[in-house]
Amino acid sequence: MQLANADAATRVTEHGKKAGFWGLTLGSIGVVYGDIGTSPLYAFREAMVAAGASHGGVQRDDVLGVLSLIIWALIIIVTLKYVLILLRADNQGEGGTLTLLALAQRAMGRSTPAVLALGMVGAALFYGDALITPAISVLSAVEGLKLVTKQFEPYVLVITIGIILGLFMVQFRGTAAVAGWFGPITLAWFIVMALGGLSHLVNDLSVLESLNPAHALHFVMNNGTLGLIALGAVFLAVTGAEALYADLGHFGRKPIQFAWMFAAFPALALNYLGQGALLLADPKAIENPFFLLFPSWALLPVVVLATCATIIASQAVITGAYSLTKQAIQLKLLPRMRMQHTSDTQEGQIYMPGVNVLLLLGVLALVLAFGSSSKLANAYGIAVTGTMVATALLALIVVHKHWNWPLPAAVALIAPFLLIDLVFLGANLVKVLEGGYVPLIIAVLVVCVMWTWVRGATVLARKDMQSEIPLADLLRSFDRKMPPIIPGTAVYLTAHPQLAPAALMHSLKHFKSLHEQNVILTVITADVPRIRDEDRVVMTDVSDRFRQITMTFGYMEEPNVPRGLALCRKLGWKFDIMSTSFLVSRRSLRLAAHSVMPSWQSRLFIVLARNSAAATDYFHIPAGRVVEIGTQVNI
Repeated sequence: MQLANADAATRVTEHGKKAGFWGLTLGSIGVVYGDIGTSPLYAFREAMVAAGASHGGVQRDDVLGVLSLIIWALIIIVTLKYVLILLRADNQGEGGTLTLLALAQRAMGRSTPAVLALGMVGAALFYGDALITPAISVLSAVEGLKLVTKQFEPYVLVITIGIILGLFMVQFRGTAAVAGWFGPITLAWFIVMALGGLSHLVNDLSVLESLNPAHALHFVMNNGTLGLIALGAVFLAVTGAEALYADLGHFGRKPIQFAWMFAAFPALALNYLGQGALLLADPKAIENPFFLLFPSWALLPVVVLATCATIIASQAVITGAYSLTKQAIQLKLLPRMRMQHTSDTQEGQIYMPGVNVLLLLGVLALVLAFGSSSKLANAYGIAVTGTMVATALLALIVVHKHWNWPLPAAVALIAPFLLIDLVFLGANLVKVLEGGYVPLIIAVLVVCVMWTWVRGATVLARKDMQSEIPLADLLRSFDRKMPPIIPGTAVYLTAHPQLAPAALMHSLKHFKSLHEQNVILTVITADVPRIRDEDRVVMTDVSDRFRQITMTFGYMEEPNVPRGLALCRKLGWKFDIMSTSFLVSRRSLRLAAHSVMPSWQSRLFIVLARNSAAATDYFHIPAGRVVEIGTQVNI
């Protein structure tokens, strides 16, 4: 993902090419709007089912009220909050919850527990979204087959599971080969949605009255608890809005804004208005108002197109989960995981086997447990609304601290959106017992893992500070007695450059010798997405035989130590990988008798550490140049 400034007229996308404005706009339609573009399959239906539960069926006031809520949710939450405001809160062109976390921490000059917790919660809820989106999207599309013929009804779950299995099984190949089709297929999907809605809207233009927000207010204020439940279903219409911000770095602000204003939003609005007109003409169409917009001869092609659109939406959220995990690892929120590049030329194309397996198992479990898109809808809203609340709170910090707005002005800008997000969150919390507990459980588990990793790493760092000796003291001891010198260069990786690395001390203890040249290497992650090569390496000679190197990578970059060390040639050190040995310390963690962490957390941290990817793999150090020295640490 070699990216330029977010406002550049051209941008290098994750597909490795220079793309013009129109190419980026088409690409954003496929990737950015794939999720929200499939919401009409179920959002209006679920809201109307909730609204009609106490009224004995479809009522005109309910139709206008629900339509008004959906249209104004799209205008306020998506258009104003995300398209016009949050897309400007970028970090060197990158967006997303963890980008906001990095911006907030940089602006505050430190990492506070509250801000870190907000970032964790937002990221954790996204994983819930990543599990539910493929399940509900593919299910809702395949359910359209029941309208083609009732003979398909017994096979809806089987077909859904087959599509999901196929989708996850091809992830290791990467998305480059099919990504070029995402934009055209999704654009065709939006055109079909718009035409289907328009064909019924022209028959009853009275539904345009729903553009008056008074209908939305009247619906909420006059339906009590039932109105709140319907409001939770209405929020399904804006699921996928977070993708606007998360995919900022892939396409740039202007293409995403243009695609929304002139393609996605008009198509969505026309389709929802058309579904409303259809229900007013035929209340029985509430069974599936989306697919019944189309004549019987067009049902099967539309179901096939809907299935393609839902697969694209699922693919976007799956790759989003890979990217989020990569960012979380770089920001030290998760342990290192095995990551494979699926393209030799496209840096953004990655595949994470562990994440893929967990997502697949989670999605299949949801499909089998809930069985229908209507039941899954109860679980969907909480994941998205929770993420939006976390995003709004982080945005408030960024606007105040990073943009340097006065606090009252920052509150005036963000508070209305935060209030709306909280109202929608409250509406969705009503459905906790009906399935809303699923994303909450997922979020709690992910936050526990993240917090355990952060806390355990902090404890280990403190132990290192207490047990290891200062590097300066070690170098002074060499002035008195220098150990035997052997040819070659040794590189010692350490998180604390002021201390003598454990691998160095064990090497001296067991081998009784010192390499001719020794490098104390520290790799750090910056709070910006990318670092220029000329700023990547800082090298300091501390003695004739020792030098310290600090290598910096952005949180969107993949740390490649050999490539970084090659930059040292410009600084005067003739780095040669074939005459260099990398000495790393591999810790063997054991449960201490008296740990500063609860026993369950210490055990979890030990499991995470044992299953994390080796540092040599993560930093791309050739295995043939590595010497691992084991140490035991009680935690």
